Amino acid sequence: MGRIKNYLTSNFAKTFSVIFLPFFAIVSLVYFVRISVLTAHIQLNFSELFELYGFFLPSILFYTLPVSFIASIALVLVRLSQDNELNALYALGISSAKIVKNYLLLAVLFSILLFSISFFAMPITKQMYDAFKIEKASKAKFNINAASLGQKFNDYYLYIGKQKGDKFYDIVIYNPNGKNEDKIFISKSGKILTGPNEQASFELEDGYGYTYYKNNLQQFKFQTLRAYDTSSQGEISFESITNYWSKIKNDNDIMKRALFFIFTSLIPLVSLYGVAAFTMINSRYQNNHSFIVIFIISLIGYAFASFLDKYGNIYWLLAGILLFTIMGWRLFIKQTARHF
Repeated sequence: MGRIKNYLTSNFAKTFSVIFLPFFAIVSLVYFVRISVLTAHIQLNFSELFELYGFFLPSILFYTLPVSFIASIALVLVRLSQDNELNALYALGISSAKIVKNYLLLAVLFSILLFSISFFAMPITKQMYDAFKIEKASKAKFNINAASLGQKFNDYYLYIGKQKGDKFYDIVIYNPNGKNEDKIFISKSGKILTGPNEQASFELEDGYGYTYYKNNLQQFKFQTLRAYDTSSQGEISFESITNYWSKIKNDNDIMKRALFFIFTSLIPLVSLYGVAAFTMINSRYQNNHSFIVIFIISLIGYAFASFLDKYGNIYWLLAGILLFTIMGWRLFIKQTARHF
């Protein structure tokens, strides 16, 4: 029985590798399009492009694995049926229920993997993605060019004489506040400082400041001076997984999202017997409808998961899990188990 189990598992592994890679590539392409839309608002270099793709990787895996599992189980059972290899196993006294039971452990492992991705990896990468966008958006405000007039930093007008790398030289900053008070800062050099945990600022080095107010002109000299960007940029604070999901009691949107994650993670498990019911066939008398089975079961599974994401509650989730499991088992008994 151990050799038979290894044989069935190896067939699944070969089929899964062939099925998963195209699905993964297609979904990745969709996310690359999403990234390309983002580049219309912020500038990304090559390494940042792949960093951003890494933030989406858990989501790509989460949406790809369930349908890949369904397709792989359906195709491997149909192929074994058409090659009469399942008939040989039946002749050895191994029932269809025992054959499907060999794939039950794989379904459990897939569900555990999907649970881990959705409840641990995805919340973390989502927060990293939000922080990345805020940082890049703040930097996008500071596309300052040398020898150009009319440039602004927050409420400050500035002029840059020249630029070398990230360093600016011969800087003039003018700050009119509309209350008969004007401020001018002249600096030999300066640079923009930004960071995920630091408010953006323009640091001036070695210069003079002038304040004109009610016919009084004041001058001061400075070695280092910072002009901070006080515009609203949005903030994000990283939360632990425990804190993130603890909000489920009070946040209805997070609760619905959790229901979506739970049901989608269980798709490999609850759909296994339903897939087997229509793909363990006698090739002499039954036609191959594997692609229709893959499409319908995947569509129903994702459609119900989307329903939970919008309108779900714990009762709908339990009803859906029971309905899918019981219907799949009854179809398997009626279509397959009583014959093989």
